[in-house]
Amino acid sequence: MVSRKFGAITKRILAAIVMIPIALEALYLGSPFVEVLAVVVGGLLAWEWAAMLSKPTTASYYVTAYVISLSVSIWSSNLALPMMAIVAFFVWVIAYEEKHRKLLTLGVPYISTGIGALVWMYLLFDPSEGNFDPRYNYSFMMVMWFFLIVWSMDIGGLVVGCNLRGPKLAPNISPNKTWSGLGGGILLAVSVSIIFMYICVEVFDIPFYDFDKFRYISFSYKPLKIHHEWTVNSQLFYAITAAIIAVLAQIGDLVESAIKRIAGVKDSSKLIPGHGGVFDRVDGLIFAAPFVYMFFMYLL
Repeated sequence: MVSRKFGAITKRILAAIVMIPIALEALYLGSPFVEVLAVVVGGLLAWEWAAMLSKPTTASYYVTAYVISLSVSIWSSNLALPMMAIVAFFVWVIAYEEKHRKLLTLGVPYISTGIGALVWMYLLFDPSEGNFDPRYNYSFMMVMWFFLIVWSMDIGGLVVGCNLRGPKLAPNISPNKTWSGLGGGILLAVSVSIIFMYICVEVFDIPFYDFDKFRYISFSYKPLKIHHEWTVNSQLFYAITAAIIAVLAQIGDLVESAIKRIAGVKDSSKLIPGHGGVFDRVDGLIFAAPFVYMFFMYLL
């Protein structure tokens, strides 16, 4: 048993050593490497989604539809919504005999929006657009911060949940998830955010954004004439945001578990040694990314 667990951990470490540098290099280099990586990951995700939920003879139709919708979303965000609507209607029509017709149709916006939002987020912080100091690669730093938060949620949830256990978070969906794991994941995500921001601001002297709308948090209760106001600095703002992202990532994990349970599979695929499939690795990222993109989009 011990050797089996050690072997699984070794596979996960080796796979991570290969995957993480590729992702970081693409993020650092920027376009078109980011878009190409997104299409590759999205294509693999499309293949897993179709393989889990459709007949083997029709899976290729859905993969093609998902990739077309995703590609348009990435390279022409203005056309994303109409293209998703058209492709979703097409999938709904051709899936009339499929057992999981609704989930196959859901795959269109889920993949296109989830993967697409990662690219939109990256482009949102591009200094070349004139919104940010061109001396710093804000696109890389902000997406890296987002990745670290989601990864911290996964690691903290796994370590704390396995050791403390306790009440189940969603026993009917994912029996191994616990409330202690959720708390541990949020705590680690917040801690990583604080450390990351400290290193950027204090060590590398990189100025981060000061959001005027969130400079103060106030509480008032007129009947008792109670009023309190707290000043919010950048680290506290990002720490609170990290906690929200961690919760969203956990919801994304549960959504994936529910989809796999409906499909009757344990892993989305066996593509990544020790990790399962692509969906198993990016579930939290692609669920949280659209919310985070919209959050920053309407603050800037």
